[in-house]
Amino acid sequence: MILLLALACASPDDVPLETGWTLVWSDSFAGAAGSAPDPDVWVPDVGGDGWGNAQLEYNTDRTDNAQLDGEGRLAIIAKREDYMGNAYTSARLTTNGTKAFGAGRIEADLQMPAGTGLWPAFWALGDDFGDVGWPDCGEIDIMEMRGEEPEVTLATVHGPGYSGASAYGDDYRLRDGAFSEGFHTFAVDIDTEHLAFWMDDVRVHVVRPGDLAGAWAFDGEFFLLLNLAVGGYFLEEPTADTPFPATFLVDEVRVFERTQPVE
Repeated sequence: MILLLALACASPDDVPLETGWTLVWSDSFAGAAGSAPDPDVWVPDVGGDGWGNAQLEYNTDRTDNAQLDGEGRLAIIAKREDYMGNAYTSARLTTNGTKAFGAGRIEADLQMPAGTGLWPAFWALGDDFGDVGWPDCGEIDIMEMRGEEPEVTLATVHGPGYSGASAYGDDYRLRDGAFSEGFHTFAVDIDTEHLAFWMDDVRVHVVRPGDLAGAWAFDGEFFLLLNLAVGGYFLEEPTADTPFPATFLVDEVRVFERTQPVE
């Protein structure tokens, strides 16, 4: 979730959801209410130095900020509280070192919080992040949302020569309602020649090597991230009217391998 700038406004493609996928891994967040997500999968990124985006929250490893709700969902909770020199707390969970995935489909069922200054995200970083750094590792932002625009989500990629404000992305606007009012499914298909982004079985963005101002960075494996940031370069700062605590709900995360070739 490095600083992102979408470059255009999407009109959803009239393309049916592809078939020919086999589920290879999932997490349905089963467990007692108030317990931590599976520590063998989800590793908290702890800290409050802004994460390169001037974010305002301190991300903790507390169940106060990331917990199962007892109904098969993960809740990432941002709070307005003084903590370790920051005015807010939240959580940032990754599968770095536990799970990494290559070509295939990555998807999750998500319900985002609305409110100025809230920044929920579901994304992936190249598994070679520790060796080559960002943006050479590649970043796939499957879903990001500015809380002050709860009817709009964004899908974007970052890599060498197209990162930060020069990232290649698109956004999608609901015709009715807001993403805070219920669950929606966000997905990306990763193949050697394209990335296809989906929202509720509608293709909303496609990226091909020729679209990018630098080298393709999406042939390797990627680890997953889920987080709820507060403030930062990407959006406005919270106001007195921003509702806290704010909760980002994740119903399930799934990963598929393709069993039919790309046409």
